[in-house]
Amino acid sequence: MADARIAALDRVLEVTVLLGRDMTTSLAAAGLTVARTTLLWRLRAAGPSTQRALADALGVSARNVTGLVDGLAEAGLVTREPHPTDRRATLVTLTPRAEALLTEMAAGRAGLAEQLFGGLPPERLDGLVSALDEVLERLRALVPDGAAS
Repeated sequence: MADARIAALDRVLEVTVLLGRDMTTSLAAAGLTVARTTLLWRLRAAGPSTQRALADALGVSARNVTGLVDGLAEAGLVTREPHPTDRRATLVTLTPRAEALLTEMAAGRAGLAEQLFGGLPPERLDGLVSALDEVLERLRALVPDGAAS
């Protein structure tokens, strides 16, 4: 039984490495990093946000977010606009170019999901998702402050 657990962990680790490599390569081709992309997805989900709100949501320093936003603004993916009610704050907003890029990325995600899981019978896929949910729950308990997410 212990050998099966080690084999399962080895496969999960290999999947992690391969998906990480694919993600890094794909993002680099679009001129992005994982951190910048995470910020873009957060903006898409939350709408225009202050840099402070973004830093809190991402669990990083305000200085870190400033650097991310600077890079995204230079790439034409976000703008900074005056906050409507707080003169001291600015809102970071996605540009139409960023919206198009995120839509393209979502389509790529759906395509990869189809490539990886399209041939699995529904009951096997459901079992895989259920097992991974259990593993993720255990891993989140082991890794402090959501670092596994």
